[in-house]
Amino acid sequence: MVPEGRPDGAGAGEESARLQAAGSVRKGCDLLANSQNGCLQSRRARIHQQINRELRMRTGAENLYRATSNARVRETVALELSYVNSSLQLLKEELEGLDGNVDANQPQSEGITVPMIPLGLKETKQLDWATPLKELISGHFGEDGASYEAEIRELEDLRQATRTPSRSEAGLELLTAYYNQLCFQEARFVTPARSLGLLFHWYDSLTGVPAQQRALAFEKGSVLFNIGALHTQIGARQDRSCPEGTSCAVEAFQRAAGAFSLLRENFSHAPSPDMSPASLSMLEQLMTAQAQECVFEGLSLQAPVALRDCLAQLHLAQEAAQVAAEYRLVHQTMARPPGQDRVPLPWTSLVHGKAEYFRALAHYHAALALCDGAPVAEAELPALGQIFLGLPASSEPRGPALPQEQEERRKLGKAHLKRAILGQEEALRLHAVCRALRRVDLLQVVLAQALRRSLAKYSELDLEDDFCEAAEAPDVRPKTRRRPEGRAPSFSRVKVADIFHRLGPLSVFSAKNRWRLAGPIHVARGEGGFGFTLRGDAPVLIAAVVPGGRAAAAGLKQGDYIVSVNGQPCRWWKHADVVAQLKGVGDEGVSLQVLTLLPGAEPPGSGDRRPALGGLLRSQKECGWETPEPAQASPRPLLGWNRKAKRGKTGGRLSPAPHP
Repeated sequence: MVPEGRPDGAGAGEESARLQAAGSVRKGCDLLANSQNGCLQSRRARIHQQINRELRMRTGAENLYRATSNARVRETVALELSYVNSSLQLLKEELEGLDGNVDANQPQSEGITVPMIPLGLKETKQLDWATPLKELISGHFGEDGASYEAEIRELEDLRQATRTPSRSEAGLELLTAYYNQLCFQEARFVTPARSLGLLFHWYDSLTGVPAQQRALAFEKGSVLFNIGALHTQIGARQDRSCPEGTSCAVEAFQRAAGAFSLLRENFSHAPSPDMSPASLSMLEQLMTAQAQECVFEGLSLQAPVALRDCLAQLHLAQEAAQVAAEYRLVHQTMARPPGQDRVPLPWTSLVHGKAEYFRALAHYHAALALCDGAPVAEAELPALGQIFLGLPASSEPRGPALPQEQEERRKLGKAHLKRAILGQEEALRLHAVCRALRRVDLLQVVLAQALRRSLAKYSELDLEDDFCEAAEAPDVRPKTRRRPEGRAPSFSRVKVADIFHRLGPLSVFSAKNRWRLAGPIHVARGEGGFGFTLRGDAPVLIAAVVPGGRAAAAGLKQGDYIVSVNGQPCRWWKHADVVAQLKGVGDEGVSLQVLTLLPGAEPPGSGDRRPALGGLLRSQKECGWETPEPAQASPRPLLGWNRKAKRGKTGGRLSPAPHP
């Protein structure tokens, strides 16, 4: 049907034109989207090709490093490995940036802030847990190792996932969960005289040099190192142009410093240079300095409100001087051996440039306080010695305060601006001479903006008839009102359950103990009951056997552990569960399987069960361990590395076997 008032040809022509135009727009949008996606895919493919090429180069250099005994050749190969490792980290950073373009949940820095130094994760090779664990389970625990394939695969999958954690809280939880599982495996399978037989292979984060060791402590230390490194990456990705971002960055760098400090205090004889005490101390200093920088940035966000506040500007000057002092200490550590041979040159250059930049920034804020600050009563002004170095800082007598005359303040402010300009020019020079830093355009933008701001202010103060040479401005005294301290990782925050809980409670069923299984032993009920007394939980202990009773006649002994009741495994049963089961049997008696600890075994809950990292975690509660128990029993914390005996935990609870 043709619409009224519209000829057939005109209506069809207009509709066709509209459809063609809409189709062209959609086609153009699709082409643009496909073009953008194609470019991203092409860049990803190129980066993956470069990563594969670098990995092949690293494999060849690693083989040569192991095969040669020539010291000069090993030094050359180590240098090549450091270059390859730096290239791999840069490529992975670039790939992560491309992936972040389509991930709206990842925070991206939008403000113009000085770039931070994130630490690359230690890399590792795939590990085969199956062979040694199956042999240990079959040989020591007396169970079929093949029946634990699901548990072994779960452990292997968890380790594989930790090789590429996301830069988020989920990635930190993943690493922490694996670390807690390693605490379980160390307590169950490792003894001072015997290791698992696995060779743990990790690459140095700073140099790329491979290192390997059979101690499970090396695996735990490497995971803890990666927890600290991941915190640095999360801190560096925060948007520090807002107060929330600076607070998150401060906390991230504090936790990174705490992780490196914990590792340094508890790990020794590291085969990897990045885990040596000197390297960990340097990394701890670096993260503390970056946290201090974020504190200054958070205070600077309030600067527009307090731009003409003399005291606020003086406080900012001292905060900037504190940041500069922190970075000077870091640079001194990096510039001398052994840090000089391990730290990438761009790190050293960036830290040196930041020290100069923040020292110049301290002079700039001191100049603003002198020249733009509103008049303040002399009694409220601090003494010169409290703000500047080289002057007496005592308050009794008070000493000279800041000048009140406008001309004197202008001259002193001009002297501080001169030093600010010289420092910012030096920071730009350091940026220009480092090839790697020249690619960091954002850093150049920050330094150039600061220099232009200082030059503009200096031109305001520079009078035509001012022929007097200003005196040298004193250094600003470093001082902070918030010094960020390292915060150790919270392992208890991530709750995990022992993957191999089917083997039994760790207090008894571990490689540290040797035992003998007996049974099934049939015990008939007599007039006085079964003739034994029970105590404790998981597993329940036979605390006493009545001489001449039914239990003694059957062969039960004091100190045996009940592991099966009428064919039902009861290793995880509580005291009340076993008593209830015994009460329910008839006159025919009960069939028990018991475990007897052999001489030389550690009594449950006794001995020093601290991990090989020298007391890294003092109890399983700190580690976040949860004890899985069958039959819907409520969780009960294991007595991991606690020195208290398990018998003390039960409070001496004794229960005689049920009477008829």
